[in-house]
Amino acid sequence: MVKLAIIAFLAFIVYNLGVGCWYMLTDKGSSTRAVKALTWRIGLSILLVALLGLGIVTGVVTPHGVTP
Repeated sequence: MVKLAIIAFLAFIVYNLGVGCWYMLTDKGSSTRAVKALTWRIGLSILLVALLGLGIVTGVVTPHGVTP
């Protein structure tokens, strides 16, 4: 279940990256949609790293190759 949530987060991050790229190419600087999409991407990336760190600390996520 945890792996599925991580994959969903990564898919949504990649989606926001694509949306931001699309807005940059089509809007030609006339709106702030690209900035908002890329801000969402950065925020989700930070949230994912924080949740992974919390999961490692609490023991929900076990990193490979790390001995306790």
